[in-house]
Amino acid sequence: MGLISDLLTLPLAPVRGTVWVLEQVVHAAEEEYYDPEPVRARLAQLEQDLNNGLIDAEEFDRHEDELLDRLDEIEEYRQNARQAP
Repeated sequence: MGLISDLLTLPLAPVRGTVWVLEQVVHAAEEEYYDPEPVRARLAQLEQDLNNGLIDAEEFDRHEDELLDRLDEIEEYRQNARQAP
């Protein structure tokens, strides 16, 4: 039966291949988007900018809050990804 179903669904092979490629692209994009390292590097740069007097404390606090919220979002995504089967 496997051979017959393979022959009958052979015309769908390009569609299955396309779906697989799209799944791989989505996975790679999610890995890049939810990578915490660029956010941590930006936090370090932000602190350095504050210490060097390039930004004031108010601007630092605003950007720091945004970056910490982003880190929380990344952590939540990664925890949900670990729990999913």
